[in-house]
Amino acid sequence: MPEPVLRFVKHELRIMASLVRWAARRRHGVTGADAVFSHGRDQAIMIYGLAFACVVETVALSYLLANWPVVHTVFLVVDVYTVLFVLGLHAASVTRPHVLADGTLRVRQAAHIDVYAPLHQIASIRREARFTHEKKDDELNLPIGSQTSITLALTEPVSAPKFLGAPRLVKVIRLHADDPKALHDAVTRAQTAPTPVPGPPASV
Repeated sequence: MPEPVLRFVKHELRIMASLVRWAARRRHGVTGADAVFSHGRDQAIMIYGLAFACVVETVALSYLLANWPVVHTVFLVVDVYTVLFVLGLHAASVTRPHVLADGTLRVRQAAHIDVYAPLHQIASIRREARFTHEKKDDELNLPIGSQTSITLALTEPVSAPKFLGAPRLVKVIRLHADDPKALHDAVTRAQTAPTPVPGPPASV
């Protein structure tokens, strides 16, 4: 199977798995984390509104196509999947938060972005509310509700592959967190924390 097709299938599976995690209140990739930062709150109203519109469309089409059972069934399957997909996008954002662990900030968005930024490669982190984002090859913008609230400048590029697997290296990452101050402060503390000094060897 071609890699782009495989990546697309895996993305769809992650979306559906996120619905299960959301219902079970289980988050992904947070075991052993030093800190976890949610980022889906500001898109919730928009997602619920979109899902409601899809439900209304599903009901309307079911009524209009009642006399064409085959067409009715096809559209019903497509519409139900669309509703699940829309809710799954939000579920993925809720269940896949940003994670600080083992000297690395793991930055995520829905089920398609998963980037690791080692703390020693973060030259600066600043709280910066942005509502417009210019596309540049070496910058990764991850808005939620059309906004980002944290900007990371890196000393070295990190890998952030595109949706279908095309390689991309980025030196600036803009992301959003429900509590940007908490994320900023946690990363700053982790960067400035003193390195533990090993104690004397235990006597035999």
